[in-house]
Amino acid sequence: MNKQYKLTQLAVVYHPGETLGEKLKEMGMSIKEFAIRTTKPEKTIIAVIKGTSSITTEMAVSFENVTKVPARVWLNMQRMYDEYMVRVKREKDAALSAEWMRKFPISEMVNRGWLVQCATVDQKVNALYNYFGISSEKAWNDYYINQELKVAFRISLAHTKDPYAVSAWLRQGELQAMTINLDNPFSEKKLRNTISAMKQIMAEAADDFYTKLQKVCASIGIKLINTQCLPKAPINGATRWINDTPVIQLSNRYKRYDIFWFTFFHEIGHILLHGKKAIFLEESVSTKLEKDKEAEADTFAANVLLTKNEEQEFISAKDYCPKSVMDAATKYSTHPSVIVGRLQHLKLIKYWQNQSLMKKVEL
Repeated sequence: MNKQYKLTQLAVVYHPGETLGEKLKEMGMSIKEFAIRTTKPEKTIIAVIKGTSSITTEMAVSFENVTKVPARVWLNMQRMYDEYMVRVKREKDAALSAEWMRKFPISEMVNRGWLVQCATVDQKVNALYNYFGISSEKAWNDYYINQELKVAFRISLAHTKDPYAVSAWLRQGELQAMTINLDNPFSEKKLRNTISAMKQIMAEAADDFYTKLQKVCASIGIKLINTQCLPKAPINGATRWINDTPVIQLSNRYKRYDIFWFTFFHEIGHILLHGKKAIFLEESVSTKLEKDKEAEADTFAANVLLTKNEEQEFISAKDYCPKSVMDAATKYSTHPSVIVGRLQHLKLIKYWQNQSLMKKVEL
């Protein structure tokens, strides 16, 4: 099938060879004579006039002497033509990338303000190029699927259920992180010393808990961001290092206080236990090593929220009524919803029990 490309946004720019041909007619000069006067091969001049060869800087100076048209004019015409041809190719490539574009949740991204509303296919493709900071579909594949730039993006999304939606969510996190300025570099020592303060914020459960937590993270060199998850990218959280700065990206997917904090401390666990050499994303877990690291982060988070000894002490009493849960939360410096969530996870209570103690989160 022949493909037609409608270049709606580009004003046509002609090769400077057309101007040269018209100038020679105006001067009444043959191509042969012009070639002799400029000391250029006749076939070269013919190629320029036909538009199959470019005007070089050296040629432009020679042309100036004969035509009295400044060299900068010839070079500017050539530059404009070269740029035009690149943009023509980009538009054709964009047309060929229509199928690729349709794999992204465009409507959801527009509704969230991640993309501007576009009318045409090529506009949508270029909007994605701008969003991801890339120049082609191939660049997206090289970055997110083929890991051509492993220093910047150390995992492949090829094994995720929907790499297009996942990459869009991750990219939004990067863009949000760019807006956060930190006064201090990351300090592992400060992070370890600050975990108790983070847990205190959790226990207090103030309406502005997230703002307080974000400020505490910033004070020790961590960027904490919340990015609403996409339907086809049901991710709770992710951790990665951007320019030696740890970035924790949460989604508040379940809007549950206990899950928010478990996910947060899970990501903190990755920062403390697993270094800078990977992006930790639940959707990309496939190898045994990755599964082991996820399990380690789970254990870390669980112990911060409620240690194994505290858990066993509370369970042994076998009294899970609301008052007992609240008393235990005060005793263990945690939040009642954390204990209820743990009891649910251990299948010691039904999901509907103690729902009055479950705090919802809207960010």
